[in-house]
Amino acid sequence: MLVDFNSLSDTSRIWLYQSDQKFTDEQVAQLEKDLSTFLTGWTAHGASLKAGFEIKYNRFIAIGLDQTEAAASGCSIDSQVRFIISLQEELGVDLLDKMNVTYYQNDRIHYKTLLDFKKMIKDGAVGKNTIVFNNLVATVGEYKVNWEIAAKDSWHSRFLKKGK
Repeated sequence: MLVDFNSLSDTSRIWLYQSDQKFTDEQVAQLEKDLSTFLTGWTAHGASLKAGFEIKYNRFIAIGLDQTEAAASGCSIDSQVRFIISLQEELGVDLLDKMNVTYYQNDRIHYKTLLDFKKMIKDGAVGKNTIVFNNLVATVGEYKVNWEIAAKDSWHSRFLKKGK
């Protein structure tokens, strides 16, 4: 059952998918249509799942699920991943590579491999106050407050030099 993403409670589960390239306006329109269709019919063991989505910055797909009525099952999560794979193929983007980092710099969003991001830290091009996207948040509430945060407050902090 498709619901407005903003109506989901803070305890709702969330999945975040970042694209390796910015979506065009045409791709966003197609994504909105495809996500609406998928989530309208998304089920777990025959029970309709109360889910919503949002596309942020033409780069991220956030899918939220209110699990108070029905929780995601292994099969329903698998169907979501298959759906995301189909989106990748349709749009020619990568949405599943978790070894990449997206961050703000000079008022723009950048996407780098983890290896390149570590090198940028070493070279001083990014630092502890660089705003990163923490795609490991697990709930809508965490997404609201801990998704766009300083690298020092995220899992990215393990790559920062001591004392910086």
